[in-house]
Amino acid sequence: MRPDRLNPLFAPVTSIPGIGPKLAGLLTGLLKGHDAVQTAAVIDLLLHVPTGVIDRRNRPAIMDATEGAIVTLDVRVDRHDPPPRGNHRVPYKVLVHDESGELALTFFRGNARWLEAQLPVGEQRFVSGRLEWFNGRATMVHPDHIVAPDKIDDLPLVEPIYPLTAGVSQKVVSKAIKSALTSLPDLPEWLEPSVLDRQHFPSFNAALNTIHHPRDALDISPSAPAWRRLACDELLAGQLALSLVRSRMKRGKGQKWAGNGSKRAAIMAALPFSPTEAQRRSIAEITADMAKGERMLRMLQGDVGSGKTLVALMAAANAIEAGGQAAIMAPTEILARQHHATLSTLAEPAGIRTAILTSREKGSLRETIYAQLVNGDIDLVVGTHALFQSGVEFNNLALGVVDEQHRFGVHQRLALASKSGGADILVMTATPIPRTLVLTHFGDMDVSRLDEKPTERQPITTNAISLDRLPDLVERIRAAIGRGEKAYWICPLVEDSEELPVTSAQSRFESLQQLLGQNVGLVHGRMKSAEKDAAMRDFVEGRTRLLVATTVVEVGVDVRDATIMVIEHAERFGLAQLHQLRGRVGRGDAASSCILLYKPPLGEIAKARIEIMRETEDGFRIAEEDLRLRGEGEILGTRQSGQPGFNLARLEHHGDLLKLARDDARLILNQEPDLEGERGAALRMLLYLHSKDEAVRLLRAG
Repeated sequence: MRPDRLNPLFAPVTSIPGIGPKLAGLLTGLLKGHDAVQTAAVIDLLLHVPTGVIDRRNRPAIMDATEGAIVTLDVRVDRHDPPPRGNHRVPYKVLVHDESGELALTFFRGNARWLEAQLPVGEQRFVSGRLEWFNGRATMVHPDHIVAPDKIDDLPLVEPIYPLTAGVSQKVVSKAIKSALTSLPDLPEWLEPSVLDRQHFPSFNAALNTIHHPRDALDISPSAPAWRRLACDELLAGQLALSLVRSRMKRGKGQKWAGNGSKRAAIMAALPFSPTEAQRRSIAEITADMAKGERMLRMLQGDVGSGKTLVALMAAANAIEAGGQAAIMAPTEILARQHHATLSTLAEPAGIRTAILTSREKGSLRETIYAQLVNGDIDLVVGTHALFQSGVEFNNLALGVVDEQHRFGVHQRLALASKSGGADILVMTATPIPRTLVLTHFGDMDVSRLDEKPTERQPITTNAISLDRLPDLVERIRAAIGRGEKAYWICPLVEDSEELPVTSAQSRFESLQQLLGQNVGLVHGRMKSAEKDAAMRDFVEGRTRLLVATTVVEVGVDVRDATIMVIEHAERFGLAQLHQLRGRVGRGDAASSCILLYKPPLGEIAKARIEIMRETEDGFRIAEEDLRLRGEGEILGTRQSGQPGFNLARLEHHGDLLKLARDDARLILNQEPDLEGERGAALRMLLYLHSKDEAVRLLRAG
């Protein structure tokens, strides 16, 4: 259904001369991520922007060239000096000169026949590369370019430098992009003329040509018109896609879900604590949305331990009071089972019938759950992705809750919503997301924030210590276990790796078990579900007191009497991840601590992360700092979750364009909700160019 005009841009990179299957695989890893299913396309190459330039316009005489500078020299070839036969350690040298002096061109493992053809004795050549001085003589090792005088126009005077991956060189990427630019069809303009004029934007094609054929470093600056134009396109495509999801969900047949409050009152009366003001406010916002005649699409943002589960249960209770059912979807089985254990206890006083559905429920048990969902005997079901598989049908689904929102894409939100004509959707995240990123990635949602912690949550003391003091730390853990306390010990890897000099969870488990005996348990992502559950159960019930783990315990695991969190090689974790892990302790009424174990010396960013962790427990402040230190892509875990980050937009440079794109997207959908007409057709092309096919499918589905 993609317009034929775009076909050249969506041809695989293998359609470019010189790119075979092996190189296509490497380019796909570079351009789309190493877990990409489809081969990279021509458009992926064109949107791969350079990070710098090499300026070859510096053309001094040999003796006037600065040490270490990139220079282009006009020289005459004097003689070839090949190495002794069979001795590959001696380089092949070609001696050249100009009026000021002599230069040695040096080639390691040089091919004599090729070099004699490239640099014939007595001929004039232009050579370009980095000039060094060695033993008083000017030297250029492996010149980047060697051209004859009649081919001087082929020498790129300002050459873009692209991000690379192992096995792919600058020359390969540059040549492929140059070839890809010839595939650019004439495209209609999708930006408003007033925006083009006000922002001094070139056309889409002109912007790409400027970025890939820069005249100087300013042309590839994120603040330059060409880059800003491409960033604006990307932001507009994103905002338009989010607005389409929102408008289609709102346009879909909604239903008023307003309960009588009886089940919510029973839950509140049975609580052993008093909800925070933020919880009460969020519950009120959600129930007000559910009472409207249009479908709710709301995000609940809450820091670690801020009480999202209670808010979700109150929303579910409202739906059930109104005669509907609720489903809560979690990204992992561990988290789903924990949610079910917590929710079923809280739901019992209100007479809410609960069930769990994951890949472990099989055979007759699974069939029974399916039947009870269809006939309405289950009010609230908790599960994993299994919830939106084809066999699952509901009697009357009123509310779908998606936990750990950033691990699910837009299409998965829609899949859960499609289980019912009028289901409201609440998505939750325990990763506080900076406001700018909420707007860019989740602009289709209203947002509720849990920005305070329950009063019973204990502050956590955070300290950083060097790995040199490991024996002292082990003794401290031994003493804590002796007092009946529990501790986590987090490692970055499951098993030892030759590439990374860090201790794995398996190795640390074995060494700690030798020192501390059978008190030590192990859990990691490669274990079978039953093994993980058994290890967690042993820890919860106290048969083990120290749990060695990978980040599999990062989200949702709730062991209220765990008081110590050790994070080994803390310098290898991002801020948000450190904060999530720290949130596994301090959940009961005992004083808790987090020990960041690092290997010196620390880099500047690692030092800054550890300092922020020691200063604050405010997840929203930590998220803002994480954005400043790392950029948006990694905060959302987007590379792993299949929810693309931005190729071109840089919020620190293009924040003003985000507001422009958001306002334009709203205006467009108010005027042309189905993107018909001339500009609508152009905007559909924009959505395709930025892989927003899901949004185009929504348009077609009406």
